[in-house]
Amino acid sequence: MTEVFESYSTEDTFEYAKKLGKNAKPGQVYTLTGDLGVGKTVFTKGFASGLSIDEPVDSPTFTIVKEYLSGRMNFYHFDVYRIGDVSEMDEIGYEDYFYSDGVCIIEWANLIEEIIPSDAISVTIEKNLEKGFDYRKIQIKAN
Repeated sequence: MTEVFESYSTEDTFEYAKKLGKNAKPGQVYTLTGDLGVGKTVFTKGFASGLSIDEPVDSPTFTIVKEYLSGRMNFYHFDVYRIGDVSEMDEIGYEDYFYSDGVCIIEWANLIEEIIPSDAISVTIEKNLEKGFDYRKIQIKAN
C-alpha cells in the first residue's frame, strides 16, 4: 500500500500525522525520512497528538530516544541522526522499543536500515519549491 498526501502548510502536515496517530496500532514502527527542515518534527508532534499525548514533543537529537507514556499507548520517538554506528542502538536496547506494545517513530531511519523491522511503515517527506515554500509531499508505504 502506498499513499501520498500533499501538504501546503505545517497545519496540514500536523493534522495528517494526527490522523495517522489516531489509527496507529500497538507494535507499529514508522520510519521517517526527509531532508533537514522538511517537517519531521511537525509530523511527529501531530502523530503524538493523535495518540492523545498531552506533553510537549520535541526532537531527541542528543538522547536518541524519548519516551512518551501519557497517551493511549506508549510512544517512542527516535532521532538517530547522530548515530555513528548501528551498534549504538544495541546500547539503548532498541529491540525493547521496536518490539513492544507501543508505537515508534524513527527519524533518519535510513542510517540504521539494517535493524528496521521488515513490516515498518515508511514515511518520506519531500519539499518542492515550485509548488510553494510550505509545500510537502508526504508518502506512506506499508508492506
